This record gives sequence, structure tokens and C-alpha cells, in this order.
Amino acid sequence: MRASLFITCYNDTLFPETGRAVVRLLERLGVELDFLPAQTCCGQMHANTGFRTEALSQAKRFVRMYSDTDCVVIPSSSCVAMIRDQYQGLFDELGNEELRRQFSALLPRVFELSEFLIDKLGIEDVGAYFPHRVTYHASCHGLRGLHVGDRPFRLLNKVRGLELVPLPNLERCCGFGGTFSVKNAEVSTAMLDAKLTDVLATGAEYCTALDNSCLMHLGGALHRQSKNLQTIHIAGILASTIMDPHEATA
Repeated sequence: MRASLFITCYNDTLFPETGRAVVRLLERLGVELDFLPAQTCCGQMHANTGFRTEALSQAKRFVRMYSDTDCVVIPSSSCVAMIRDQYQGLFDELGNEELRRQFSALLPRVFELSEFLIDKLGIEDVGAYFPHRVTYHASCHGLRGLHVGDRPFRLLNKVRGLELVPLPNLERCCGFGGTFSVKNAEVSTAMLDAKLTDVLATGAEYCTALDNSCLMHLGGALHRQSKNLQTIHIAGILASTIMDPHEATA
């Protein structure tokens, strides 16, 4: 199977190890990946702050770039939710009929990573090995936007050596929300404190999620509090094997 990797600007800039993990994982599963160097941003940050024209520019770029691909894999439920939930409105508001047609044809071929593994490849056991105590944070876009459901749990439960610890108040937001954490810092911090209380109560060594944005928010607070618990994108866990184990950075 062939697939294109849209790494997202967030991962490319701040968490390149996630992209490398996705490549290791999917190539191990026999997926022939390509990466288009001209890719940029999905436009979410622009759309969410009212810059509709700039968001449309990114949406046009995404659709035209991937119009001929078999499928697109994105290790971010936030970016996939932007594409599914907001692109159509942008094209209806500012676009044209040809863009709407191209987008409609492309949309069924755009997958968040856990969706791609389970729904497209039909795989739950990816051959991973991660001998650690792990808890899973359900990011809002994955939980409420994409409705990924139990897909991440099905993948994590098949990882050899991994002890998956339930996170209390799973549906609770971490308080990041992109620019929300900047514009509403006090509210965001209060939400973060509540989430951290739940995360630390699990006694986990690692907290994982589908989105590095949430993990950065959590990881920053953990670092400031000098906690030993680390954050890791789910791709890092699934890419880890006995022969090629994940190396902790802390």
C-alpha cells in the first residue's frame, strides 16, 4: 500500500521525532510512504483566529497537493479535524466548485494515524514492544471531533510489555486548545492543573496521546514541577520494538 505522510507544521517544527517514528512504524508494516517537501500547514491556527483568507490558502494547497495520492496519513487528530470540519466551510465561503469537487474526492482518503492502522490496514498488533506503565490522554479533537473511540486503546493493548493504566476523567480537556491557552491563560492553567492531578494519580511512567500539542502542554508543566513522568506521542510507542526500542530523552 502507498500513502503520503502529512507531518503537520507543529510536529515538523517542535517534534520531528514523531515523524520519524511514523515512518519507522509504517515502513515496518509494509507501507510505501512518500513525503512531499512542499507541504506546510493545514491552516487551523489561521481559521481559529479569524484569518479566513489565509486559512483558505492553506486548504487549497493541501487539497491540490494530495489530490492524486492513494491516502494521506496525519499523526494529529487536531489537524485531521480541521480538514474534516472546516475545509468545506472555507470552500463554500471563499472557494469555488472545482475545489469543492477535489476536496470531496480527497476527504475519504485522509486518515489520522490510529484510523489508518485499524480502519485502512486492518491491524491492531503492530509488533511493538514498550515495557513501561502508560496512561492515555484523549485529546478533544480525537475524542469529540474525530470520534476515534477505542482505536488508541486497541493499539496500545497489543503492545508487548506495556501496562496501560486508565486515566481518571478521560473526557476532561487539558486546557491547551492552541491559541486558547494564550488568550485565556488563567483558565487554561486551571484546566491543566486538574488534568495533571489525574495523570499523576495513575503512577504512570509515560502519558501518551494522538496530539503533540496536548503533550507539549502537559510536558511543560511536568518539567516545571520536576516530575519524572514523560510524554510521548502514540507513534513513538508503536514504533518501538525489541530490536529498535524507544530511547528515553529525559
